[in-house]
Amino acid sequence: MASLEFESLDELTAHLDAGGHLRNAVLQNLDLHTVRERILAADPRGAVFLGCTMDAATRSALWDHEALIFPPLTGLPYQPYRATLYDGRELYAGFDPDAPDSYAETPDGRIYRHWQATGGAQPATLFEALARRLHDLSITNALDEEVRRHERLVAVMGGHGLARTATRYRDVAHLARTLTRRGYVLISGGGPGAMEATHLGACFADRSDDDLEHALTLLATAPHYTDRRWLSTAFDVIDRFGLDRERPVSLGIPTWLYGHEPPTPFASHIAKYFANSLREEGLITLARHGIIFAPGGPGTIQEVFQDNAQNYYETLDVVSPMVFLDRDFWSFTRPAYPLVRQLAMNRRYDPLVTAVDTPEEVVTFIERHPPLR
Repeated sequence: MASLEFESLDELTAHLDAGGHLRNAVLQNLDLHTVRERILAADPRGAVFLGCTMDAATRSALWDHEALIFPPLTGLPYQPYRATLYDGRELYAGFDPDAPDSYAETPDGRIYRHWQATGGAQPATLFEALARRLHDLSITNALDEEVRRHERLVAVMGGHGLARTATRYRDVAHLARTLTRRGYVLISGGGPGAMEATHLGACFADRSDDDLEHALTLLATAPHYTDRRWLSTAFDVIDRFGLDRERPVSLGIPTWLYGHEPPTPFASHIAKYFANSLREEGLITLARHGIIFAPGGPGTIQEVFQDNAQNYYETLDVVSPMVFLDRDFWSFTRPAYPLVRQLAMNRRYDPLVTAVDTPEEVVTFIERHPPLR
């Protein structure tokens, strides 16, 4: 039985108007002052209130009903009780493409500085640790809600250092564009390099070849995420092509652990985490229609073997394709492919592992090899 969850006052009011109860319900980040009596009359036994504002009398009455109350947490640059995923405009609110240093005062920049100042990967206080965990739990909940709207999700993993001028950057953009056109939803780690190319391609699924080439030319003027105008050129493309008005869904899943790598604003939905372990788990498990591995370094290799373990032990109800883009790279430069190939031998996912060299081969393999249930 699905739990009752309310993330807007309108949604809650409609439920109460229909005579609904609140037993074991979850109410998140709501101002309850105007509905106090109605909540108490709706049997809130066992309900959970996350960051809701209420008066002392309401709080006392809810405690009498054995409700669980998590109070609002103040003094933070982020909302621990989020109801939705981020997008680029929210994370980069206040960014001026003509003044690239303005990134420092965007929500993303402020949260990253706060993350560093409060212990980085090891939060310095219990308060900060709890606030981050609550935030990441909210992000996971919002991500799950979005994922349930889509049937076929494919991830692209690859290096953050892949330049916008590189052939493989263009390849990833083209394969992501084609897969999006054919009804797949693309996922990535949400950062620069191959990850950005994934969402760029998805953005241009409904645009012409000339539009995509024009966008690639504009982005090439700041080829690496360390270039001062890397983010500015991305927003130039978004504004020039009106991508805020209409954009196919793609999911970026970055982390403040790598906060020096700004998240790509091309993703329509951004699930940004504090805990990288949660982020990595989400990336691997959500991509049930396959993962494409573009050239990358240790982070990408970690994802290769995390995905391989999931397929080898069949820890989910499916085994999914593993497609290595750039046969020579994955066979000799970073020889992960031969080992995965050997591990897959005589396992169910054996026919789902391949190495290819072109975007067209990637798309063909993904379409011809659905996950095995």
